Amino acid sequence: MPIYAYKCESCGFAKDVLQKISDAPLEQCPSCSQPTFKKQLTAAGFQLKGSGWYATDFKSGATSAPATAPAAEGAAAAPKADAAPPTPAAPAAST
Repeated sequence: MPIYAYKCESCGFAKDVLQKISDAPLEQCPSCSQPTFKKQLTAAGFQLKGSGWYATDFKSGATSAPATAPAAEGAAAAPKADAAPPTPAAPAAST
């Protein structure tokens, strides 16, 4: 069952209440008995724990890059124009 936060608009009394989702919201303040007890909007208070969940999951908002179709067959093997030329390998020392 979820925990809902309530606050009275008249006296400022605040209380967390464990309620079923199907229960009607509370309206009468238990402190001042005024009908100004309103449900507050709060952030969810849960954490995903266990194997497969990491503290960094979904924090950055970035998604994985979409798959793209290859432009040409030889494009992957061709060196980039701005890449440095490969250095020649040193000859093996003979004994």
